Amino acid sequence: MKVIILGNAGSGKSTMARRIIGTMNIPILSLDEIAWNPGPERKPLAESIRDLQLFMDNHEQWIIEGCYGDLIEAALPYCTELRFLNPGIHICVEHCQNRPWEADKFPSPEAQQAMFAGLIEWVKQYDNRDDEYGLKRHRQIFDNFTGLKKEYLTVDAYNQD
Repeated sequence: MKVIILGNAGSGKSTMARRIIGTMNIPILSLDEIAWNPGPERKPLAESIRDLQLFMDNHEQWIIEGCYGDLIEAALPYCTELRFLNPGIHICVEHCQNRPWEADKFPSPEAQQAMFAGLIEWVKQYDNRDDEYGLKRHRQIFDNFTGLKKEYLTVDAYNQD
């Protein structure tokens, strides 16, 4: 199993990754972990790709999840399945609003809450962004991938697979 889960922030990527592995001991890499320096400042792409390659080389099976088109494309040649979570902006916003404190990303619930307004605005721009994080780039990645792939348009569909 070498699965990539692609989608907007709040689309359910981390939740789907945890559901796929269940009780199996399969590592999950959130691309957030390798994409950023403290600050927040985006790491140089070459550094993130090196970390991504190291993760893939060190694990026989894995799940990688994120919204970073450049990093997803670097991992595609190694994956056995691509899943594109595309439930719509309103669902992504709702998921972000209901997100519990992510202790691995924020030092406190208050620090996470301070980032919330910016995150919601960013999520709402998904359909219109022309960067690697937007729907246009994600659609291109998904459509061009020739391996096993599935697009999920509703949260109910996530639970059926």
